[in-house]
Amino acid sequence: MKLKLSAAIMLVCAMFVCASFAAEPAKFHIGVMTGTVSQSEDDLRGAELMIEKYGDAKDGGMIVHITYPDNFPSEQETTISQIVGLADDPLMKVIVVNQAVPGTAEGFRRVRERRSDILLLAGEPHEDPGVITEAADISTHTDHIGRGYTIPLGAQKMGAKTFVHISFPRHMSYETLGLRRAIMEEACKDLGIKFVFETAPDPTSDVGMAGAQQYILENMPAWIEKYGKDAAFFCTNDGHTEPLLRQVAALGGYFVEADLPSPLMGYPGALGIDLSKEQGDWPAILKKVEEAVIKAGGGGRMGTWAYSWGYTTTAALVEYGKRYVEGTFTNKLGSAQALRDMRTAYDEFCPGAHWGASYFTDAVTGVKNTKFVLLRQDTYVLGGTYLGLAEVEIPEKYFHIRMTPPEK
Repeated sequence: MKLKLSAAIMLVCAMFVCASFAAEPAKFHIGVMTGTVSQSEDDLRGAELMIEKYGDAKDGGMIVHITYPDNFPSEQETTISQIVGLADDPLMKVIVVNQAVPGTAEGFRRVRERRSDILLLAGEPHEDPGVITEAADISTHTDHIGRGYTIPLGAQKMGAKTFVHISFPRHMSYETLGLRRAIMEEACKDLGIKFVFETAPDPTSDVGMAGAQQYILENMPAWIEKYGKDAAFFCTNDGHTEPLLRQVAALGGYFVEADLPSPLMGYPGALGIDLSKEQGDWPAILKKVEEAVIKAGGGGRMGTWAYSWGYTTTAALVEYGKRYVEGTFTNKLGSAQALRDMRTAYDEFCPGAHWGASYFTDAVTGVKNTKFVLLRQDTYVLGGTYLGLAEVEIPEKYFHIRMTPPEK
């Protein structure tokens, strides 16, 4: 009876919201581009949340949602044209791209040539900071500098003696990912942990996602045997995460957090968790994932952020853009207040979680880039507790480490 009543209430609320949008059309629109469910589900779910909150522009609401191609590395022109197409809407005042895949900077540049009144926001950019910030007004990225230190520190706190970093040349050519790898290697040296780099197939290569995932499944037993059950494993690709988690739970080892951390990142598929009833309820999602991890034998060995980075970033950037246009957030981009405003936008969707935020500092020049915001959330060990990593002060030396040349 309770479920039927709740469903009825939700239906009435949905009808009321839709009627409100139809009666009072939004004064401006926010364009949101994310990946598809197969590429980056969390990012897309964040867009769906904002459609629920502010309505679809087709129905008089605020949000216009589109997706970039799954094979985005070879279809950059499609990504660019989709971004530029959003600017054809005269009511468009904000464009959010999360993840900001290659082509985003060029798309933003072309939008800027046509429309100076649109706020351009990039989440988790794949292009180098100097490239994306020439076009975007603000970019937000997981703190690749801070996390380069805190993820190995988290591994040490969990009991790891070896840190295995899994990636491929395309990712290692990205300045943010390559720099984080270099910081991780130095952090491991300072923390007394052995650092190891393993190469796995790129899911956008000829082997595809299925082949890349099969590679992880087949190689994990050998890696566990080689590096031991006190090794922590980290991968830079979302598609690699699911098979990695499955094998860590089954075979041993540690997993501090994903490249883009979330209870939804890899865990449901790896452990067969049905979260259809918990969708959008992050505390409930975390609880159910935690129960599954403990049941699979991974309690105390596997971690995550309590709230999804991808989901939160899409929602937070939309919220930031909305409040910026409405004038409730400062128009002085790059100021201390603008940084506080960004943290406020992220906190809106993560009650109880702690975020650390800072502006990116170039390791070579020492110049602070106030258009590039770095954020990190504390790590929660499933079957355990928070590690306190968001509170950690990053030693100054790590801000001056330079990117390691990519593997050949």
